[in-house]
Amino acid sequence: MAKTLRTSSNYTVKAGAGYNSGAGTNTIRLDARYVRIPGDLTVDGTQTTLNSQTLTVEDQFIEVNRNNSTAGTEDSGIFFNQGTSNNQILYYDADQSEFVLGSTTHAASVSAITNITAGNIRIADPAQSDHAATKSYVDSQVSGGGFSINFTGDDSTTVAVTSGNTVDIAGGSNISTTASEPDTITINLGRDLDNIDTISTDRSNQDLTLTSNGTGAVVIDDVLSFSGMASDPTATAQTKIYNKTAGGGGTGLYFRNSNIGSGAVGELISKSKATALAIALG
Repeated sequence: MAKTLRTSSNYTVKAGAGYNSGAGTNTIRLDARYVRIPGDLTVDGTQTTLNSQTLTVEDQFIEVNRNNSTAGTEDSGIFFNQGTSNNQILYYDADQSEFVLGSTTHAASVSAITNITAGNIRIADPAQSDHAATKSYVDSQVSGGGFSINFTGDDSTTVAVTSGNTVDIAGGSNISTTASEPDTITINLGRDLDNIDTISTDRSNQDLTLTSNGTGAVVIDDVLSFSGMASDPTATAQTKIYNKTAGGGGTGLYFRNSNIGSGAVGELISKSKATALAIALG
């Protein structure tokens, strides 16, 4: 028959020495098909073991590591018992501020994870930009034309880099290359240029300017050759020196400056011509 035990204040059922004495060893067993506690349940022991086959929780969120009061100092997560194999674990690594999934030799009683072998996680292909991407999705984007990288040479030949290709940027006697993660490639041009046969501009009618640093000068340590000009250049405020068929000066080396002789073309005179003129003019 049903029976109700009612008290007007707290009610304690104590077996033997109890728990708080630190010496208690006895057990209180509630032997029934169902046990229901209408109020809140607080367990103050050091371990709670559930031997049921199915655990159903109505709460929307489950809190672990409840009594932690220090910011970002304790690992916490969920262990998955794998019998004689290493435990699997999903936890928050406080030292690294990141979530980790993998296997560990630790038991669930550990307070900090000091060994972890990262595991794999299977997910669906991403449906929007902020979803994690699977390997197959990334592979399909690379091989399927999701993006492309092209290198164009001096002769306008374009080389497309596709999956499986290797891009080799090699340095020479005057060029050094360095690469660093994740995707930075630095190409440095040396201070001295050797074995350079031609320097030219890449735009039509564009000037090529050689400029020294500070009070330095542009120095030519060898023969300076001038190709023949079909016509005289336009006079500007800059002195232009050029070559064409020799005239009265006997050098074929001409100059032109809009501020000299109103921009008239002048020829540099040779030593022999200068000597002859000096004799003729007395």
